[in-house]
Amino acid sequence: MQQLHPDDLIWRNARLATMDPAHTAPYGMAESSAIVVRGQTILAVLPESDVPAGHSKVVDLQGRLVTPGLIDCHTHLIFGGNRAAEWEQRLNGVSYQAISAQGGGINATVTATRSSSPDTLQELAQRRLQRLMNEGVTTIEIKSGYGLNADAEEKMLQVARQLARNNPVEISPTLLSAHAVPAEYRHDPDAYLTLVCEQIMPALWQKGLFDAVDVFCENVGFTPSQTERVFQAATALGIPVKGHVEQLSNLGGAALVSRFKGLSADHIEYLDEAGVQAMAQSGTVAVLLPGAFYFLQERQRPPVEQLRKQGIPIAVATDYNPGTSPFASLHLAMNMACVQFGLTPEEAWAGVTRHAAQALGRGATHGQLKAGYVADFIVWDAHHPVEMVYEPGRNPLYQRIFRGEAV
Repeated sequence: MQQLHPDDLIWRNARLATMDPAHTAPYGMAESSAIVVRGQTILAVLPESDVPAGHSKVVDLQGRLVTPGLIDCHTHLIFGGNRAAEWEQRLNGVSYQAISAQGGGINATVTATRSSSPDTLQELAQRRLQRLMNEGVTTIEIKSGYGLNADAEEKMLQVARQLARNNPVEISPTLLSAHAVPAEYRHDPDAYLTLVCEQIMPALWQKGLFDAVDVFCENVGFTPSQTERVFQAATALGIPVKGHVEQLSNLGGAALVSRFKGLSADHIEYLDEAGVQAMAQSGTVAVLLPGAFYFLQERQRPPVEQLRKQGIPIAVATDYNPGTSPFASLHLAMNMACVQFGLTPEEAWAGVTRHAAQALGRGATHGQLKAGYVADFIVWDAHHPVEMVYEPGRNPLYQRIFRGEAV
């Protein structure tokens, strides 16, 4: 280890679930260990016996558990209104088609989001974000996609930027203008995609408002050829891509994302062997979203065993949104991923740390307790990481460290 500076901070006497695959123990566990932080970065992870004597800046964690900060790599956190009444209608037997004909579905959220002021959207999103931060989230992806025109999409992404300024959390914004066809373009979706590819995407990218481009490639969204058009436009600008794919049917969306070396393929309940092979070759992360699977009462599970066999990184996220996954709890998503999809608790933890970091293009800097990584970590009043997966209603968070500072 390098010579310590007087301002270096040592968090000692801890049980570390490093999530570092170089550690052979489950969860990368390192008993009786310490983390040395310099500025916003982890300088070293070392045994308690190697902590230098006499250093002035030391925090004794009294044997508590420490994990990397949690990463929610797929959310739709910013939107106006809610769809609670629509959900009740569905449970009372009203069809989705009938609800949509009445102005419901995603169009209801688009209408509410377009009519909401930036301050209102920020206030609503702040409450949702706070619930996730309270569970230990230190990095979160937030998508646009409920504006579906230039002004409203920019409004959403500006709100995300302001949330990042106001909170001790890292936000990775994603442009999801190709989420649905807005009502004014219902008879000409290709004209809408021209607007997305030639105006919305380049203008907002030039303003630095997002990190990646997403497309909902599905029978109720956009076709593979339309999706490819968006990916080509993004690639020409040097923008990473990802996709909502294979959620309700198999259109080959995951293979398409993989062809463009996409960061992640998300949902993937209907992923086939060809899609699995394509993802394995491209390094695309599989993002599981069990909240939507539960809320929509789906039956087709993602092919977890095939993903395992091919060594594809598996991430887990909340998919927080008003229509299909209104759950601002990453602990609950981890539990659902285990109960519904058959992940092990250790896989669920990898899914909200190092694999979620990979899904956001941050695999070399986030999601592990390791020298050179950002100093985002959580101290828990818990003995073992499985506790947060096993009992999602109980939150044993003791302290949240973001960029080396307790917040």
